[in-house]
Amino acid sequence: MGIVGRKRGFLALLLPICFAILLGRFPIVLGLNYTEHRQVSSLRLERIKTHLDQINKPAVMTIESPDGDIIDCVHKRKQPALDHPLLKNHKIQRHPQEMPKVRMMKEDGVRDEKSNEVVKGAWQMWHQNGTRCPRGTVPIRRSTMHDVLRAKSLFDFGKKQRRVSLTRRTDAPDVVSGNGHEHAIAYTGAQEVYGARATINVWDPAIQVVNEFSLSQIWILSGSFDGSDLNSIEAGWQVSPELYGDSRPRLFTYWTSDSYQATGCYNLLCAGFVQTNSRIAIGAAISPVSSLLSNQYDITILIWKDPKLGNWWMSFGDNTLVGYWPAELFTHLADHATMVEWGGEVVNTRANGEHTSTQMGSGHFANDGFGKASYFRNLEIVDADNSLSSVEYISTLAENTNCYSIKSSSNNQWGTYFYYGGPGNNPQCP
Repeated sequence: MGIVGRKRGFLALLLPICFAILLGRFPIVLGLNYTEHRQVSSLRLERIKTHLDQINKPAVMTIESPDGDIIDCVHKRKQPALDHPLLKNHKIQRHPQEMPKVRMMKEDGVRDEKSNEVVKGAWQMWHQNGTRCPRGTVPIRRSTMHDVLRAKSLFDFGKKQRRVSLTRRTDAPDVVSGNGHEHAIAYTGAQEVYGARATINVWDPAIQVVNEFSLSQIWILSGSFDGSDLNSIEAGWQVSPELYGDSRPRLFTYWTSDSYQATGCYNLLCAGFVQTNSRIAIGAAISPVSSLLSNQYDITILIWKDPKLGNWWMSFGDNTLVGYWPAELFTHLADHATMVEWGGEVVNTRANGEHTSTQMGSGHFANDGFGKASYFRNLEIVDADNSLSSVEYISTLAENTNCYSIKSSSNNQWGTYFYYGGPGNNPQCP
């Protein structure tokens, strides 16, 4: 067949596809290992496009990350946060009025007392090509049509499911859920808390199905666990194929002021969190990650309430300020927190009628220890005097220790710490 004949054959194939797209009934194919055939109406596509236009702000400069992410450098006054009705006249706070009194690290890494392996700080993959966002801008990971289509609905895009409490002790956190979420956490509560800090080991746990995730994070909580007014501020790392389209661990934030019902979202996927840093992209991949019986990499996250203006600030790594959640977003957290949780969470959909094989942490149980099990170290809280102090007493909770476990301890180097995680499905976790 000649060139003209091949072109005609190609056009013959192309025309029905274009016609199907115009009718709005062409199956969308999602890439990677998360391919899914869906019938997507033209009306839904138009609604998604409108939403993406709202959250993907015009970029001063665009950076393509080695992992395929597109990072848009957006003028800080054009970022999504300022679209929030409560923040229309908000003046961006450049830095907190007062930092917590912290203990400074004297070396780049620390060593576990039982190991010669050095623990190193992890950073972000999009930095690898050496390009940075200009001053006065903030880096924002661009959301795509495929990102939204992986979600259950446009409303659910970028949101956690509500944590439905089934049964719990009166002093226990709200983690026993009816929607398939499982945890291995440490917590402290029943007091006024103004922030928390921890250093979190970073791994890349395997995820069984696209709508499951595995995360390791800090929760700052206040309000009613059994009602609709729970306030939560969250940050850590997560692997979520549904949200990001891959299996890389990524820095994330979350907030809600109504028990995960309508308010709040991940990262900058809705108006709320105000970013001030031009070097940290929330939602971007963390690199490098830890390896079994080899180098361990971790990130340090500090969240605290500015005692002057009341905004909740977040720092990453060596006290690098990322941004803040404005006090206006919250009810109970406008004052203080009443509980802090540290630890891991996974979604167990029981897709094949069995417990998921989605891993938590490294995929190893807590008893496997350093180099195998994932850890949180140097757990600290911020008190009413804006001072950081080591958490001396913590409680731990795991719904099913045959699937995921947790084990806490303390020493001079790591302060209060714990190992946690597990493989999920195994002979003792059917």
